[in-house]
Amino acid sequence: MNFAASESSVSQRQDDDVPLHTLKVLVAGGFGVGKTTLVGAVSEVRPLRTEETLTDASVGVDDLGGIESKTTTTVAMDFGRLTFSGGVRLYLFGTPGQERFWFMWDQIAYGAVGAIVLVDTRRLSTSFASIDFFEERGIPFVIAANQFEGARRYSADEIRDALDLDSDVPVLMCDVRSREVARGVLVALVEHALQLAQR
Repeated sequence: MNFAASESSVSQRQDDDVPLHTLKVLVAGGFGVGKTTLVGAVSEVRPLRTEETLTDASVGVDDLGGIESKTTTTVAMDFGRLTFSGGVRLYLFGTPGQERFWFMWDQIAYGAVGAIVLVDTRRLSTSFASIDFFEERGIPFVIAANQFEGARRYSADEIRDALDLDSDVPVLMCDVRSREVARGVLVALVEHALQLAQR
């Protein structure tokens, strides 16, 4: 009898581990905006990272203006996983930020329900390529303004105007180092994507 109960509990644990819904989410944005940090902050498994050390070869190619202390960069993608109660599991794919790696974006974006476009308000121009990418492909996205220390604070409307966004694109303020804040951004993205799908 104890064996039967034990077998049942093992089966129940396995069933609980199978998500009802799995969604692919992209974390995009310019070079050095915090994509790797966000994926690492929320992932329930050890995140896959493809970071390499910046070398002299990137001088004149990568713009380090405003992020001079950056020493590494993602050369392929970041990957993480986050499961919410209720059976929703997100697979997170962080895109590489430098222009020379953009050729990978179409493959990484395939099947994505939506994207977080991280922005650095000190360098908003680095966000335009990501926004254009998702707008052109009709992939829902939210803007998450990463609040870097010492950076001037702007309102959501100011950021929306500067990025020339449609009024229905959510603009959120965040600190991607905070697990709870980053989770909140992911929830906002999924809700936004669902709303658009129901139209």
